[in-house]
Formats: sequence, structure tokens, C-alpha cells
Amino acid sequence: MKSVRVPLSLQQAVMRTMRQKLAQASDFLQVTFPEPEINYRQRGTIAGSARLQQWEIRLNPVLLIENQQAFIDEVIPHELAHLLAYHQFGKVAPHGKEWRFIMEVVLKVPANRTHQFSVHSVRSQIFNYSCRCQQHELTIRQHNKILKGKSCYICRQCGEKLEPAKK
Repeated sequence: MKSVRVPLSLQQAVMRTMRQKLAQASDFLQVTFPEPEINYRQRGTIAGSARLQQWEIRLNPVLLIENQQAFIDEVIPHELAHLLAYHQFGKVAPHGKEWRFIMEVVLKVPANRTHQFSVHSVRSQIFNYSCRCQQHELTIRQHNKILKGKSCYICRQCGEKLEPAKK
């Protein structure tokens, strides 16, 4: 995969927001937190991820460039909240009450579990499957698992096994 270069001004905006939210959390919780490492190696449709033991935040450079301020305002606090919840409470549910507390009370940001950014530019090939009630789009990874006999997917609506859609 070709790496995407994030402009320096955007990297600086990310760091400003991360440091501001980290200071906000430190003031509220009366704890000095180390600054997490931030890198731009997240791939696919995921905007970001927190590596708890490494105290690291991975960001998707393509989604950051395409969504800039909205990405910074939503994703940076979201991933930082995972690190802070881990630091304060230990191993907890990823989007559980501790994480929501950090998001809403400490960082003063809505606790949204997923982003709403367009993923058209980062989405890999899609395979169409169907069941009795609807069409489904599966990723290449899901499709390959089906081909290798390692997985089968069931529709949550009708409970029927998904089959490749007829062309």
C-alpha cells in the first residue's frame, strides 16, 4: 500500500487538539498524563485506533486529509478517551461507561462510537451477496473467508445464510 503524506499544517492541528484535550483531562482528573505517540498508519475505513499498551494513536491519513477539522474534532478525542479510560480504569469495554464518561464529562465531546465520514476513497473491492430480504455488501476479506470455507454470514433480519448475488 502506498503511504499518504499528511501535510505538516494538518499534523500540527492534530497535535494542538491532542495536547489541548490531554491538558483538559489532566486538569479535570488531577493526573499528569504522558503524551501519546501519534502516527498516520491506520488503513481501511477505520478513522483511528488506540493502542493501549503502547500509548499510541493511529490515524487514517486519507480520512484525515479528506475531513480535516471534523476528523480532528471527533477522532482525536475519541481515541484519546480510549487511552485515558485505560489509564484510569484499566481494561474496560471499548465504548463502555468509563469511555463515555471520559468523552462526555471530561473531554466535553459527544460519545459517538463510529464516524460518519465518506469511506468511498478508502474502501476496497466490494462483493454483493443476498439473502431472502435484502442485498449485502461484503469486503474482500469476508468474501475470501467464505471462499475458503472459514466463515459463513447470516442476515440479521431474516436469519438466512448469505449467498453470492446473481448478476
